Amino acid sequence: MPKLLRARLPRDTTEERQVRKLAGSRHAPGDWIRRARMVARSWDGLRTGAIAPELGCHQETVRERLARFNAAGLDGLGDRPGAGRKPRLTEAERSTLVALARGTPPGRPIQWPDGTLTPVDKRPEAPTEWTLDSLVAAVAERGVVIKRSQVRRILLKEQVRWRRTRSRITSTDPAFAPKGPGSSASTRTRRRTP
Repeated sequence: MPKLLRARLPRDTTEERQVRKLAGSRHAPGDWIRRARMVARSWDGLRTGAIAPELGCHQETVRERLARFNAAGLDGLGDRPGAGRKPRLTEAERSTLVALARGTPPGRPIQWPDGTLTPVDKRPEAPTEWTLDSLVAAVAERGVVIKRSQVRRILLKEQVRWRRTRSRITSTDPAFAPKGPGSSASTRTRRRTP
């Protein structure tokens, strides 16, 4: 037979007022409201067997929540931190990576109004295009240690393009031969014979 469990008496009038206000709230998180109602109904003299059907949950759920409230007070109404591995990168570090990928690479030349091209960064090793390796190096300069596979996952999730679209007509390869002119509309097509 399960043991009889009730919510402990409120420590002061402030705590009771906060729990009852939360139990009657319409704009607080739903799980907090439901748990506060469990405590308030227990203070009203109801047992767990009567509170559970009233709130549409199991008696064991009511017992667990009342026990947590008895141990932790108002903080016991909230959720405990979730299980699993915590994110290794902070949101600030992720934002730094995304901002870099969306920005102009430091080695890409900027064309000035007079037609001259000068790179933003004068170093010869500065990347002219973002690659996963160059992003890893640029973020590492800012103190964030990350691998390229994680960079790729983050940028795909954020829907950030880190590569330029490449034209099939031009290439940086010196042995590349551009395609010839397209077919003329005046060229007759050969008819197939069946």
